[in-house]
Amino acid sequence: MLKKGQKAPNFKLKNDEGKEKSLSDYKGKKVILYFYPKDDTAYCTKEACNFRDKLEEFKENGAQIIGVSYDTPEDHQKFKEKYRLNYELLSDVNKDAAVAYGAYDHQNPDLPKRITYLIDEEGDIVNTFGNVDVINHADEILKIL
Repeated sequence: MLKKGQKAPNFKLKNDEGKEKSLSDYKGKKVILYFYPKDDTAYCTKEACNFRDKLEEFKENGAQIIGVSYDTPEDHQKFKEKYRLNYELLSDVNKDAAVAYGAYDHQNPDLPKRITYLIDEEGDIVNTFGNVDVINHADEILKIL
């Protein structure tokens, strides 16, 4: 995992609409960048829906939520529609972002680790979350914000 105070690595990933996005696109905003294993699985859905349900609170704190997994943009679009997710999901099919952010799991290379980073407006890592409780994770981050 990356550490507090480090510069967050830039990335170029496709979002759920197939548009290329970079971390630099969010400069000037706080970013909650969360890596999760797989769309439409039990724990990942709970985590995603908790972020969805608290999105207004994140926005009030000036934070943007971005989810990242190895799923395709098309899979992300279905996941978003099924659960009415109201934030961006990015597709890391080549696993480059996962490697850069320490979310690549050498023991299980088909699924990224569940890791979250709070990134400030300048692109610096403010906090890291490696042992994520999917039920209370959104609240945990909101307390820090």
